[in-house]
Amino acid sequence: MRNTTSIAVTFILAALAGGASAGENWPQLHGPDGNGHSKATGLALEWSESKNVTWKTAIHDRGWSSPAIWGNQIWLTTADKRGKNLFAVCVDRRTGKIVHDVKVFDVARPDKIASMNSYASPTPLIEEGRVYVHYGTYGTACLDTKTGRVLWSRRDLKCEHHMGPGNSPVLFGKLLIFPVDGCDVQYVVALDKATGKTAWKIDRSVDYSKIHRYTRKAYCTPTIIETAGRHELISPCSRAVIAYNPLTGKELWKVRHNGWSMVPRPLFGHGLVYLVMDYDYPELWAIRPGGRGDVTKTNVVWKLKKPVPKKPSFLLIGDLIFLVDDTGRAACLEAKTGKIVWQERIDGLYSASPLYADGRIYFFSERSVTTVIEPARRFKVLATNRLEGRMMASPAVADKALFLRTETHLYRIEKQTTEPKK
Repeated sequence: MRNTTSIAVTFILAALAGGASAGENWPQLHGPDGNGHSKATGLALEWSESKNVTWKTAIHDRGWSSPAIWGNQIWLTTADKRGKNLFAVCVDRRTGKIVHDVKVFDVARPDKIASMNSYASPTPLIEEGRVYVHYGTYGTACLDTKTGRVLWSRRDLKCEHHMGPGNSPVLFGKLLIFPVDGCDVQYVVALDKATGKTAWKIDRSVDYSKIHRYTRKAYCTPTIIETAGRHELISPCSRAVIAYNPLTGKELWKVRHNGWSMVPRPLFGHGLVYLVMDYDYPELWAIRPGGRGDVTKTNVVWKLKKPVPKKPSFLLIGDLIFLVDDTGRAACLEAKTGKIVWQERIDGLYSASPLYADGRIYFFSERSVTTVIEPARRFKVLATNRLEGRMMASPAVADKALFLRTETHLYRIEKQTTEPKK
């Protein structure tokens, strides 16, 4: 079994890219394979506001969505602080200039959100000619990447987030799939990506009647894996992680737990699915997929209680898992056993997910401090870099450049061979 996340969208996007070179596109949350890995080489190791910044572009209002990149376009979402106006912004990858700034939705009465969240936290998903933007309960839309025109939209897939939107959509063949896990309703839906019409919709098979309504929600972006000759949509929710047939929505198996409000995206490797269960008391579980029905008692291979992140996702590199929790405790684990290899404290608090690229691991703190380490059994810091402002969005990579979003700007970071572009 490959030690990387096997996601069907990877092959679809690769086919659409035609002759695109490796590392050119970053089409979804956490990259081409959804696992935080990039094949790019020649990336900058060090940077600051005055070093290795090719351009720095202001992005209006606020959003924690990560950059989605296809060809020469970078798409992000943003929203005003009250959540009444929701936008999709396209930036030229070479120059940093704004190409499109589209108001996608008006919201008459937006709900309150957590102070750490935004009304534009889900990451866009992009392919040739189309970008899909998602704002949770406030709507989902498909835009033409050339003109910025809205091709279709849905505003009827409602839920009460309580703390605001969080999870991002995924692609599988002709389907755009995302969970809707609120305080009031909990389901997974697949839309025809060409028309926006519902292809399938399935309620979570969890009895929430005796669970407090605020602990029924979740914010986790699903992962699609291939195992034992079939595809499985792995979608954690409150009180369970459930695997579905991504083509039909049929439930395949589930593992019960006592958690809720989980955020980190699942990973797949070594024949195991790795997931974080719970927000209040997060645990990292390794589960053997491919079962039928309730496999709670048979398919959980190992569990780890500390250190485990609440918000940042983690990295699977070879036989090791690398992570940083929200308080800055970094760790390296053995992927097959969960045994801790090392633990170290690094600077800052963390919400953005780490990146593995050019043979290095990059950890991004909320104060825009990036700690670069070796992906090894021995902890070694290679560089520490600082930018201005707050950083909650996870990074993107294209060609030889890092694209980092802070609360106010999008940066293109790369080794400078000439004077930075003005």
